[in-house]
Amino acid sequence: MSNNSTKILFSSTLISGLLISLCANSWLGAWMGLEINLLSFIPLLSSYKNMFSTEASLKYFLIQAIASSTLLFLILLKTNMHEMFYLTKISTWNDFIMIPLLMKIAASPFHWWLPSVVEGLSWMNCFIILSIQKIAPLMLISYMLINNYFIQIVIISSALMGAIGGLNQISLRKILSFSSINHIGWMLTIMILGSNLWLLYFIIYTINIISIMSLTAMINLSYISQSFNSINNQKIIKFTLFIAMLSLGGLPPFLGFFPKWIAIQFMAQNLMLFTSTILIMTSLLTLFYYMRMMYTTLMITNSEILWTISIYPKYMYSKIIMFSLMILLLGMLVCTLFMSMY
Repeated sequence: MSNNSTKILFSSTLISGLLISLCANSWLGAWMGLEINLLSFIPLLSSYKNMFSTEASLKYFLIQAIASSTLLFLILLKTNMHEMFYLTKISTWNDFIMIPLLMKIAASPFHWWLPSVVEGLSWMNCFIILSIQKIAPLMLISYMLINNYFIQIVIISSALMGAIGGLNQISLRKILSFSSINHIGWMLTIMILGSNLWLLYFIIYTINIISIMSLTAMINLSYISQSFNSINNQKIIKFTLFIAMLSLGGLPPFLGFFPKWIAIQFMAQNLMLFTSTILIMTSLLTLFYYMRMMYTTLMITNSEILWTISIYPKYMYSKIIMFSLMILLLGMLVCTLFMSMY
């Protein structure tokens, strides 16, 4: 997509589809908003300069079309049997209707499409898929989520698949997609507890994703091996990038630990000991592959050239780095003080 006016048009309809889903008072209205959102995002994905993005957009369209048609079929099937808002009274139908929504947000065991789709996209489109495109399905899931065996299986499998799947990856896009699957498990767990804290979790997750993807797009980083000997004359970029990754993994005292801290406290109060243990152990696994990459890049394979010319002028990255560092390092303190006031 080279035409900026076209990008603005489809971006505005994408946001309007999202808002229609969030503001809908019927399931058909929510489905219509999801479809507008999907059909606006497909042209943003495809690019004549990159054949991988065209392949990824086709995969994304097929998966989302299957999920949308299944959702519409289940809604019409249920409304033919009962009236529209009877859906919330039978938990089995809630589970059926959640399946296409879980496929849309790539929750395990419906996660298989996300890493292959993300691999062929630009960093901007990766950000949209991993954050903005998940808002409407997550909100619809939160309307009817209750604690049962089905959702517990989804939570535990999402946490495990997101942690184990990223261990053998060398692509940063795939690592972030598996990390996103792991975070879905945390968000669904917070939804079960009956609070809107998942919105706080999602906002902080989005802040971490913005910090990571703005830096990787700026230095054109796609694979772990590229970070070994790149930008050695600008160490501050590397430090900021890895601080953002550790924050995404949930390492204290960074910002990403704050929502997990609250979630663990809520799970302990509700005696969800097994689920909390699985989520904490899988978070340690995600931290392991971020730490492994950071340790290798900064200590083992690090090399410096004595005579070098910086190709990244200061004005190009100083604002992004200072903003990211301030948010990631001081965000935990600000959030803690804000919560202690109430």
